Amino acid sequence: MKKKRKKRHCVIKAIFRLLIVLVCLVLGVGAFFGVKGYEMYQDAIAERTLDERVEDIRNTENFTIYSELPQFYIDATISVEDHRFADHCGIDLIAIGRAAWTDIRAMSFVEGGSTITQQLVKNLLFTQDKKIERKAAEVFAALEMESKYSKEEIFELYANTAYFGSGYYGIYQASIGYFGKEPSALTDYECALLAGIPNAPSVYSPMVNSELAQQRQQYVIRQMVKYGYISESEGEIILSQQP
Repeated sequence: MKKKRKKRHCVIKAIFRLLIVLVCLVLGVGAFFGVKGYEMYQDAIAERTLDERVEDIRNTENFTIYSELPQFYIDATISVEDHRFADHCGIDLIAIGRAAWTDIRAMSFVEGGSTITQQLVKNLLFTQDKKIERKAAEVFAALEMESKYSKEEIFELYANTAYFGSGYYGIYQASIGYFGKEPSALTDYECALLAGIPNAPSVYSPMVNSELAQQRQQYVIRQMVKYGYISESEGEIILSQQP
């Protein structure tokens, strides 16, 4: 009996030590990439500050201000891209944890967990390469963005910098290119379609694959129902408006 207890005690101690080693390893790796990310962030703003880049975007032709964006487009985008957008400080720890677990299981960058703010700073400051240090750099830049700009300003900038596929950058180009109208004139159906594209522009562009674009649009509608922006019946009516 004593031998069994002793053996069990040794096993528990071994597991505990292993957990300590794993925690230290994770913290060490996190610290390493955190430093690398901070350096990348500093290099980016040394070249051109965040404020200067924001002004460049605001001065572009056909910049669409927040009040000209349809509320349905705003709600649709938040539902599908970052449903805690109004509450977080630029990063969503819950989404990051979920994405990290998914990536670890897949042994690949399957899910990003980026907030709208992170996507915006990525568009403004960094390349689209999927690197751990770039994700860390996004965090520093997102925190700066949230400290300087309101949620409305951040969303406005995101809508004007997102890539919508088929060569269309920003909501104005996408609205004109896909539907031949300015953003303020978009229907709910069109808003739901556009909101789904930036996740994978080369896949969800209606000009590339209309069937996949509509499947993504349906997912957007389901997310809007899930988070209480519309009812199921309203979602069905919107989807029935297909031209």
